[in-house]
Amino acid sequence: MATGGIDPVVRAKRARVAVAAMFLTNGAIFANLVPRFPELKTDLAMTNTEYGIAVAAFPTGALVAGLAAGAVVRRLTSARATLVCTVGIAVMVFAASVSTTPVLLAAALFVGGVFDSVTDVAQNAHGLRVQRAYGRSIINSLHAIWSVGAVLGGAMGAAAIALHLSLPLHLGISAVVFAAVACVAYPFLLTGPDSDDGLAAEPAAVGRPGWRVYAALGALVVLATAGAVVEDAGSSWATLYLRDGLGTPGALAVSGYVALLGAQFVGRLAGDRLVDRFGERAVASVGGAVAAAGMGLALAFPSVAGTIVGFAAAGFGMATVIPAAFHGADRLPGLRPGAGLTAVVWLMRVGFVAAPPVVGLIADATSLRVGLLLVPAAGLAVVAAAGVLSGRRPPARS
Repeated sequence: MATGGIDPVVRAKRARVAVAAMFLTNGAIFANLVPRFPELKTDLAMTNTEYGIAVAAFPTGALVAGLAAGAVVRRLTSARATLVCTVGIAVMVFAASVSTTPVLLAAALFVGGVFDSVTDVAQNAHGLRVQRAYGRSIINSLHAIWSVGAVLGGAMGAAAIALHLSLPLHLGISAVVFAAVACVAYPFLLTGPDSDDGLAAEPAAVGRPGWRVYAALGALVVLATAGAVVEDAGSSWATLYLRDGLGTPGALAVSGYVALLGAQFVGRLAGDRLVDRFGERAVASVGGAVAAAGMGLALAFPSVAGTIVGFAAAGFGMATVIPAAFHGADRLPGLRPGAGLTAVVWLMRVGFVAAPPVVGLIADATSLRVGLLLVPAAGLAVVAAAGVLSGRRPPARS
């Protein structure tokens, strides 16, 4: 482990690389499974509704564990919790690959979601701790690295399909590789309790929260949930829609998901600069409109190329929405430190839980094309709720 004698600047830089590696693994592990979902659906003879319920088990597990995640992180520290739970996700994704019934698949995904919920809180908490060491915003760049991991995982899945690798072999290799990355990164994370790094967090506001605070919290939940709905549409349905709805070959069908994540990465990579220049409110409003228009046109005039572009537009437009919602929640006046962030992260999971079954039910009743109208609807919701975000301002310093 790094010691307190290391120069603080060097220590912060090492920690930034290490926590970025954790974000990378978190994006990559589950994304390796996503391109293989259609195979699992076929192999286990699931209907669209059954499939939607099964894949919703992952966010359901995260939702169930969400309120306990903070306590786990405080007990283990954000560094240890990130490592332990990252390995746990890898194990459960491998377990999903060897499932022989929809129930076993759902069970593996549920436990994986529990681990993911703790990892999500832990790695964001550690990222914000490193951000305080830097004295400027880096959180969007860390979420960009998550997107890189997800693109990498999706590409690995596509390659595995093209190479005809079995699910257990492919996801076993993925689990070992990314668990090893997390273990190598762990010693370079910031050490000790998260409150003992010698860095002051943003000062907590004093006073009782009024109705405006709770209204703002509700709007932030809408924003985060809309971002979750779009991410889930890419992971749960893009490959299936391109394969079954538009007749795209399996190895190419994953392109919709990869396009969404790739565009999301670009948007997040530029996110800190865009927010500093134009403000969170403007960036989110324009992004929501881009997502709604891009995916709306793709669904109105279906084609393979148009659908891939539509998912890319959705990923780019919604790139900064979840980080902005987290940041806004963490700064709400009158709430205990961390209370707003915990509430938004937990309630955001509702979107991940509800979206797959809702899309599945609509798809069985009409078509998957109609079910995916949830994506442009989410973009419009962002346009409506973005007013709660901050306008143009310089980045906050600790």
